[in-house]
Amino acid sequence: MKEDQKMDDADTLTFGVQNMSCASCVGRVEKAVNAVEGVREARVNLAAENLRVSTAPGFDAAKVEAALTQAGYPARTTTHRLKLSNMSCASCVGRVERALSAVPGVLSASVNLATEEAQVETLEDANLLTALRDAAAQAGYPATLDTPGTPGPDAAARKEAEAAQLRRMTLLAAALTLPVFVLEMGGHLIPAFHHWVLATIGMETSWFIQFILTTLVLAWPGRHFYTKGLPALLKGAPDMNSLVALGSGAAWLFSVTALFAPGLLPDGSRVVYFEAAAVIVTLILLGRYLEARAKGRTGAAITKLMGLRARSARVERDGAIVELAIDDIVSGDIIHLRPGEKIATDGVVTEGQSYVDESMITGEPVPVEKAIGTELVGGTVNGTGSLTFRATKVGGDTMLAQIIRMVEEAQGAKLPIQDLVNRITLWFVPVVIAVALVTFGVWLAFGPSLGHALVAAVAVLIIACPCAMGLATPTSIMVGTGRAAQLGVLFRQGDALQTLQSVKTVALDKTGTLTKGKPELTDLVLVGELTEDEVLPLIGAVEVRSEHPIAQAIVRRAELAGKLPSDLRDFQSHTGYGVSATVSDRKVILGADRLMLREGIDLDTTGPIAADLAKAGKTPLYAAIDGQLAAVIAVADPIKPGTPEAIARLHDLGLQVAMITGDNRGTAEAIAAQLGIDRVVAEVLPDGKVAAIDKLKEGGNRIAFVGDGINDAPALAQADVGLAIGTGTDVAIEAADVVLMSGDLRGVVNAIDVSQRSMANIRQNLFWAFGYNVLLIPVAAGAFYPLTGWLLSPALAAGAMALSSVFVLSNALRLRWIAAPLAENATPQNEPRAAAPVAAE
Repeated sequence: MKEDQKMDDADTLTFGVQNMSCASCVGRVEKAVNAVEGVREARVNLAAENLRVSTAPGFDAAKVEAALTQAGYPARTTTHRLKLSNMSCASCVGRVERALSAVPGVLSASVNLATEEAQVETLEDANLLTALRDAAAQAGYPATLDTPGTPGPDAAARKEAEAAQLRRMTLLAAALTLPVFVLEMGGHLIPAFHHWVLATIGMETSWFIQFILTTLVLAWPGRHFYTKGLPALLKGAPDMNSLVALGSGAAWLFSVTALFAPGLLPDGSRVVYFEAAAVIVTLILLGRYLEARAKGRTGAAITKLMGLRARSARVERDGAIVELAIDDIVSGDIIHLRPGEKIATDGVVTEGQSYVDESMITGEPVPVEKAIGTELVGGTVNGTGSLTFRATKVGGDTMLAQIIRMVEEAQGAKLPIQDLVNRITLWFVPVVIAVALVTFGVWLAFGPSLGHALVAAVAVLIIACPCAMGLATPTSIMVGTGRAAQLGVLFRQGDALQTLQSVKTVALDKTGTLTKGKPELTDLVLVGELTEDEVLPLIGAVEVRSEHPIAQAIVRRAELAGKLPSDLRDFQSHTGYGVSATVSDRKVILGADRLMLREGIDLDTTGPIAADLAKAGKTPLYAAIDGQLAAVIAVADPIKPGTPEAIARLHDLGLQVAMITGDNRGTAEAIAAQLGIDRVVAEVLPDGKVAAIDKLKEGGNRIAFVGDGINDAPALAQADVGLAIGTGTDVAIEAADVVLMSGDLRGVVNAIDVSQRSMANIRQNLFWAFGYNVLLIPVAAGAFYPLTGWLLSPALAAGAMALSSVFVLSNALRLRWIAAPLAENATPQNEPRAAAPVAAE
């Protein structure tokens, strides 16, 4: 009883554990977890397959997870996406991450300032979500659950409302600030105006008007800086709001003292800075408004993807066709699709024929033919035909939902380069406050006046911009990965965006990657008197009886030439040689050269033809009709039309290209010579591909591997960056870091280009953000005043600070207009997405 009470009183976590099967597993799990620091007691429920842990100070969920994994019983984990409020600068990122990471059960927490989202990986405890929300709220950043794949329109509306509110506040602040600015600065710019103010309303009245208007600016549109910044300062965790509150508040307080209690100030220092306080708030509000507008545009890719979803569909229910919302459709429903309609969900055609525009998914502009048995992708658009299809995947399981989820996860990723930025920005605001205090003290001791010291200190507080540093990386990631998605390149792992730009070698699978992955009749050389229209139907009719892939390729080509004869008899399959039959009273023999020689068919004239085919990596077949050689045939897996151009461009980028394949060496080397591939590794099994990747990595060489089959999954995972062809198997796609939605190898070039441009953009942003602060903080502090007389006005400092964030965001938004270096519009992709055969190579 006491033991149970102890478990109840302590902080406890209950989460699932995998691989437990008997009582001995219970002991091993409890022993492994009880040995972890910070665990009071661990208790296993074998029936429920979960573990209840009572935590103590020093508890670290990651250590528990590691101990369970090492023991062979991995913990079940889950990932929560939280929408955060009150995020304003990079300092907020560190505070939220620390608050969330401190919750027992959290494995990792990553906050994205640009999206104002947190991605938190936790042990699978149902109560952790509440604890996470509480922790975020206590830190001053209330959080709500963000369900992947659903927040698009709501998030967009929230951003629009935020921008609209900031616009209203900015206009109000500007209207109140303008008279203050004119009254104070007008006299400095135009002496006659100064004399007019003195002669009419007088200086005291002018200052009193400025006091009223400035107080309204600070108390109404600017109150956010004080309600957020001052509590953060009192907690010892100052942020950007704290800097603005201190700067504008100091200018206002000094001015109020000068107006109402001038005796408290030293002689000769009675001046007011009401216009500085008002202008600071107004300009920073303007910067926040422009920033909010730009932030809204960084998520444009997700918004567009969300817009692809259909709203409703015509579904068969209880013998009738009814209009249902998408959320009400279930797997197995029969859906009727009219011409021009958007396809509601993934499915398989059960009736009808049409062409479907799949360009928004694959990037291919040529409509794809759909008939009975072919697959449909939700969000694509039907052409002029009518279709009936069975829903196979609905809701979050559809391809479009998975694409949105991948883009969201990539956009929320934290690149390695961001870690350094976060460590710096965490201490940035306290350091700026310290610099401002030192500046004030130095100028108070050695400067000309108290006002001079105040102006310099306030300028330091206002010029500093941690926002620009915090936004530099995530905004570029958001826009870059979003634009990549529009080009048909999905970054499943955000850090691949940084790694891909530094690869030195691109290794390629052959079947399904360099080639189409489906045998085709590539050559038909006539050597007799018969024409192609006479030969094709005859050999096609014979091969109809065979299920061999080569036979099916000949049949497909023959059917294009017309209807095949049905009068077929005496069919024989000669194992290892070929086939023969009588078609329309004509004796047809089709097979290898040894079959022709056995049947006494003369092949003397075909030597040069066979040699040319062998050079191209093709094996010739021969067709004889009525005892006479009629044609030399080659069936091969043809190279995709975009492959040569893609490899040429990879070479232009200074990259080496390697081919790793399970195919025979002769065929592999022939294709490599044809395409200009630098290195060939042939006749390897899946584990051999992994070894080949490791060999290519020697010397610190970064490797990208491109593949599509199940046998490519280990190599995709082993490479520094794995790129999966989107028309390949789901296993390969899951193992990859990047998915190329079309089956075109030119997508590799586009992915590398997006990576290089995005990283260049990030470096530009960081250079500006850090350089801006390094250069202008000393200027604001008055470091150049003794030499040049430069002393930065707080109002100008506020304007520069606002422009710094706007510059970073605007620079990131340039990525929205990245053009694909190799357009994938030359190759029709007229086949539905299907899994590649397991034994592709």
